[in-house]
Amino acid sequence: MTWWNRENLRDFDGILCDGAVRSGKTLSMVIGFFLWSMANFHGAAFALCGKSISSLRRNIVTPMGQWLGGVFVIQDNFSRNRLVVSAGKGRVNTYYLFGGQDEDSYKDIQGITLAGVLLDEAALMRRSFVEQACARCSVAGSRLWFNCNPQGPEHWLYKEWLCKAKEKNILHLHFTMADNPALEESIKRRYETLYTGVFYRRYVLGEWCMAQGLVYPFSREQLVTKDLPGSGQYFISIDYGTQNPFSAGLWCVAGGRAVRLKEYYHDGRGTGRLCTDEDYYENLKTLAGGLPIRQVVIDPSAASMIALIRRRGEFSVRRAKNPVLPGIRLVSSLIQAGVVKISESCQNALREFGLYTWEEGQDAPRKENDHAMDDIRYFCATILGRDRELLRKIGGNEG
Repeated sequence: MTWWNRENLRDFDGILCDGAVRSGKTLSMVIGFFLWSMANFHGAAFALCGKSISSLRRNIVTPMGQWLGGVFVIQDNFSRNRLVVSAGKGRVNTYYLFGGQDEDSYKDIQGITLAGVLLDEAALMRRSFVEQACARCSVAGSRLWFNCNPQGPEHWLYKEWLCKAKEKNILHLHFTMADNPALEESIKRRYETLYTGVFYRRYVLGEWCMAQGLVYPFSREQLVTKDLPGSGQYFISIDYGTQNPFSAGLWCVAGGRAVRLKEYYHDGRGTGRLCTDEDYYENLKTLAGGLPIRQVVIDPSAASMIALIRRRGEFSVRRAKNPVLPGIRLVSSLIQAGVVKISESCQNALREFGLYTWEEGQDAPRKENDHAMDDIRYFCATILGRDRELLRKIGGNEG
């Protein structure tokens, strides 16, 4: 919080904080950023940047009143995404809010002259946006403030900023959960059991590590249940394919769990028999088995199948949420917490769990043995990702 005012650190041009989740990075950086900017400037402009403006408001703007309300007066001009912050002796500065996740985000910040920038979740922003935001800091005494959770070691932020921190005159601080004195031991243990594989190494250990091996490194005992619910809320998830496999799963959500009861899986290329949308629809009805299906969640690119389901009017259909890495992280956390289970009759899903691997050297899964994996991800991201009761079991909204 006070590095900028310490004799041995004040000559750095910025700070980059990385490391584990819930380690206090955001709180420490936000307090430090406002103490620095209000102590050193008057009538200046600053940028507060997040993955999106909504995430920025959730992570920084909303809790700012609790963190800084007794020190500064904060006026939020919501419609213009601008904060005006004042302190004693008439000192006032303006803070503009920006989201940096879209390809054209850098255009929004062009032209402004800044005395400093805070980049929250910098690794989730576009490189073009981050570089443009840094380029706008041309006022004498300006500083760059970054924080992020680790990604892969090929990520541009790791290679261009963390590995070159000394060259760029950036102070690098690495955080672990032990750095957060407000985090209770029970919460630490929850997070340590929440993640597996690459996500454990990144979010709990705070490592910039390569994704490799199985995407979901779970045993059959962790995945399978014979204890099937007798009733609940029913859903169907679909990954659409014609020559590639078409995968659909019937789900029951009840008692704090979501169980994949049955599945339909057809490999057009493997069987040498292509199905029409009408064929798939009849198999969808068979899979539903007359149960009251609340919603069919389907691959968002399956326009013809979506149109057919809507035209028939028997099922409510919804395009699935499709971001891959956040979806995989959510599925992994739900399985780890025992929220998502698979019936032993769903042999294609269980087979794919044992074959679904990361692309070598990339933060992306291989595009093979992924069809049941995709329909499971669609269900978890679209249906369970909005279920607050289930998400509380895994420590928060991972979607």
